[in-house]
Amino acid sequence: MKSRFELFNLFFIKVTIIDILDILVISFILYRLYYFLRGSRAAQMAVGLILILVASQLAQLFNMVGISWVFQNLSTVWLIAFVIIFQPELRRMLMNLGQSRIIRFFIKVTQAKVIDDVVKGVGILAKHSYGGIIVFIRNTGLKNIIESGTRLQAEVSSALLVSIFNPRSPLHDGAVLIQDEVVEAAKCILPLSQEDALDTDLGTRHRAGLGISEESDAFVIIASEERGTISVAVHGKLTRDISLEKLRDMLYKAMRSLPES
Repeated sequence: MKSRFELFNLFFIKVTIIDILDILVISFILYRLYYFLRGSRAAQMAVGLILILVASQLAQLFNMVGISWVFQNLSTVWLIAFVIIFQPELRRMLMNLGQSRIIRFFIKVTQAKVIDDVVKGVGILAKHSYGGIIVFIRNTGLKNIIESGTRLQAEVSSALLVSIFNPRSPLHDGAVLIQDEVVEAAKCILPLSQEDALDTDLGTRHRAGLGISEESDAFVIIASEERGTISVAVHGKLTRDISLEKLRDMLYKAMRSLPES
């Protein structure tokens, strides 16, 4: 006759530390996927893919030979389709992983080059009286703003910023958004500030830069087209007519204050 311990083992599945670790890793991956997809157009495509997978399982369950055959033959291209459709989100997720605290413990990631390139680019914009808005995304997500413009996902460089804000460029009208040392998008539409106490000589560009700083913790650089000056908007406060050295110092402090992921 079997002992109580043996009967207990028959009715309950053994759970090891590896099993718990496996569940935690899968849960973390699913959570990060949800975090990067929520509020974006890719979320709708993800729902569509899930519905297709559910339909394929139902077809096998009800022994629908024709539909099952179609899904089985298409299964080889699911991975390729997934990578193509979610390429921007996968790139951001991998980049965010590279910025994590664990990775930074082994590899020190610096934003010095990005800051220097941006300051150099802003200096050229001011010299030629090219208007422009550069938004550094910090803790507050701005997916809706990114999706209002043209996706670039390009490496930050002074030449790229100058070419974008050149008046002859089709992307010059709007804001450039930078996140994780990457130019996410250009020609983005920003909300205008509703502050009544603003100087009457401030145009739409300054109101837009101030507006996004009121709704988020973004660090916003505004280059004036009319006067060739540089302003910064942070936390709803506009600092006007600053030098390039002052801009560099403010940008270093703003980026240094970001908590590690």
